[in-house]
Amino acid sequence: MAAKPDSAYAAYTAGPFSNAGSGLLRLLYTLTMYLLTPVILYRLAARGLRYRRYLSRWKERYGFFPAPGFENSSWVHAVSVGEVNAAVPLIEALMRRYPDAPMVVTTVTPTGSERVQRLFGDRVFHVYLPYDLPASVKRFLDRIRPRFAVIMETEIWPNLFITCRERDIPIVVTNARLSERSLRGYGPVRPLARRAIRCASFVAAQSPVDAERLRLLGAAVTRLAVIGNLKFDMPVPASLADAGAELRSSWGVRRPVWIAASTHEGEELPVLKAHSAVLQRFPDALLLIAPRHPERFKPVVGACRSLGFTTRVRSEDVAADERCQCFVVDTMGELLHFYAAADIAFVGGSLEPIGGHNLLEPAALGKPVIVGPHTFNTEEVATSLIEARAVLRVADEIELGVAVIRLLAQEGERHAMGQAAQSVLERERGAVQRTLHIVEQVLAKQPVTL
Repeated sequence: MAAKPDSAYAAYTAGPFSNAGSGLLRLLYTLTMYLLTPVILYRLAARGLRYRRYLSRWKERYGFFPAPGFENSSWVHAVSVGEVNAAVPLIEALMRRYPDAPMVVTTVTPTGSERVQRLFGDRVFHVYLPYDLPASVKRFLDRIRPRFAVIMETEIWPNLFITCRERDIPIVVTNARLSERSLRGYGPVRPLARRAIRCASFVAAQSPVDAERLRLLGAAVTRLAVIGNLKFDMPVPASLADAGAELRSSWGVRRPVWIAASTHEGEELPVLKAHSAVLQRFPDALLLIAPRHPERFKPVVGACRSLGFTTRVRSEDVAADERCQCFVVDTMGELLHFYAAADIAFVGGSLEPIGGHNLLEPAALGKPVIVGPHTFNTEEVATSLIEARAVLRVADEIELGVAVIRLLAQEGERHAMGQAAQSVLERERGAVQRTLHIVEQVLAKQPVTL
């Protein structure tokens, strides 16, 4: 589709709606952000007591960091690990397309920061995205001096977006998604969200459903299109198969192995109960469990041991052995290696109403995938994979145990599910090139055509 120039935009942003309605909301929003600063700092300190990296580099969250001396940098924002992983092929493509432009990558979480540094090292400049306070945003932009911004998914920060618009810094929101719950959550501040998202030069949605919700939020239909999900373009290094085989060599090549990945509080105990059922059918089965957040590492280790499972821990024991029943992956950035080593993958955030996490990582490796009932954050991807019979949906821990047992017993079904998953990925690839094309046309101040 072609995006026509939005001739009404200037009148819209300068008109009475902007100056009165959303302008007052922006003032109230900014005042609220300043009033919440002590609470934000307290929360940062509290999390830092459990996870020290939340305390380091805290000044960056207010825009204070040594200026790198950049001009016309390329800037990509990815909030955490999942978004960083999805952005990898796009970041690489942007660095190839604009080789003379310094690449800046921002995240919100320390785990996202670690992932950026592990993947790119000093090839990119990483800094935390500042809190959405006008002074912090201005300090941040003064230091990185971006030529353009690419925002992953739907991180809509009013002061950031409006300030970029005022400075003529084009924003492309890509891989954009918006759940029904999130759309309802904007409620009375929807006029401010509308003004903010209309500061974007283009919004590239994952699916038609996301595009419609973004339109209802306020995205200009002339600067909105469906381009697909960047995660379908995720590269799968050939070395992953060898890495998976090496991991399996220590715990027994032939034993059945399943992984529960990106689990949350409220999910780990059901997973462990499911594993008890699996052990009754396959006494030598091994569960790999990788909690989503670092603060869950120790509680999960404790839960495994309190339930009587022979447990090993990645950071302490390095590898499982043949007697190990539960292996806790308490490190970051290694999930793909453990997916490669497993026979079956359960993806967390789906037994509890979290909304689900990335199903495409295990699918890209040809692994049969199981999810719970709550996948509203990845509904289009989940639906595509379920319809292709690449993913099984279960309702609870009992069905989870039954599904794992069935798949471990049926090698042919596992193989068919893996092949179906890879077929879906191959069919849906191309969002990276479409996003790159959008960026090029936005920078050239041309109407976007796809």
